[in-house]
Amino acid sequence: MLMILAYITLVFFGIRFLVALSNVLFSPVLKTQKQDGEPLVSVLIPARNEEHNIGNILNDLQKQSYQHIEVIVFNDQSTDRTTEIVGAFAKTDERFQLINSKGLSEGWLGKSNACFQLATKATGEYFLFLDADVRVESGLFESALAQMQNHGLKLLSIFPKQEMITIAEKITVPVMNSILLSLLPMVLTRESSRPSLAAANGQFMLFEKETYQKLQPHEKVKTLLVEDILIARLYKKSEQKMQCMTGNETIRCRMYQNLNESLNGFARSVAEFFGGSHLAAFLYWLFGTFGVFAMLFGLPTVFTFVTLALMTGIILFISVSSRQPFWQNLLLAIPRQLLLGVIVFLSFRNKKLKKTKWKGRNIS
Repeated sequence: MLMILAYITLVFFGIRFLVALSNVLFSPVLKTQKQDGEPLVSVLIPARNEEHNIGNILNDLQKQSYQHIEVIVFNDQSTDRTTEIVGAFAKTDERFQLINSKGLSEGWLGKSNACFQLATKATGEYFLFLDADVRVESGLFESALAQMQNHGLKLLSIFPKQEMITIAEKITVPVMNSILLSLLPMVLTRESSRPSLAAANGQFMLFEKETYQKLQPHEKVKTLLVEDILIARLYKKSEQKMQCMTGNETIRCRMYQNLNESLNGFARSVAEFFGGSHLAAFLYWLFGTFGVFAMLFGLPTVFTFVTLALMTGIILFISVSSRQPFWQNLLLAIPRQLLLGVIVFLSFRNKKLKKTKWKGRNIS
């Protein structure tokens, strides 16, 4: 039995090594390029208690080299200064608009409801949904639009470069990239029609207007916790071409600022990386954490060194694709793996208890 587990572990790390390598060879990073024409882009930002972030992203948008935009912020019952900050921008720039929530519609979760409401106000040829904690630089719009045009995409989603300051962030935030970039060849999000090979990040989702209005994706996922990945699968099932990429230097984000935020944030979505299966997530964590011991005691020593080399290669390739420091990722690999176990446990517990809370709301 131990030998069988050891061989399974070897295959597990071997496959992840090859996938991570493919994401280096067939770079999933958004390239700097120029679009055709200047279509109007509706930038749509759901905001709930974002006083520390919203001014930054609005200021970034004002400074963009691509100026043919309208910016609509949905104030989702904020109790801080979010409304005041957005209102100040709207008074001085006619491209900026604030709409206020009239309350959460029955049967809807907060973010999907906010995005749906934003889309009803948008007039652009493209709808770009951005999270309030994202930061953007000039050149992003041109490159993203060119990617849409050059490949006939109806949806483009980007994982921004993650900014991490505290040790808690450095241990937890890269978990997302580690799973994504070692299990999914990113080029297949565009080239394959299989829904299982779809991925997306709600921090940046750029939709072609006509297809969005036809499919109404946010309405279709209104009761679901993880709207972005499920929308990507919906587009695949509807035979609409989409792609998920990692961002270049023109987009970044600081997702979470402490350990509690990180654990609860990733607990909401980790199972969806595995098709909604907590069992698959648990097995991924189990083999990634303890598989090396099966190698150590079940096969000749040379296989243990092979496995360690594969693990190091995986970390190296993921670091290159996500533009994160290799040595930092290597040194933090063990605590990061242990915390992944905590995240999987919290996700399973929340599902069983039907109790998930985010930004002051119970969302399940």
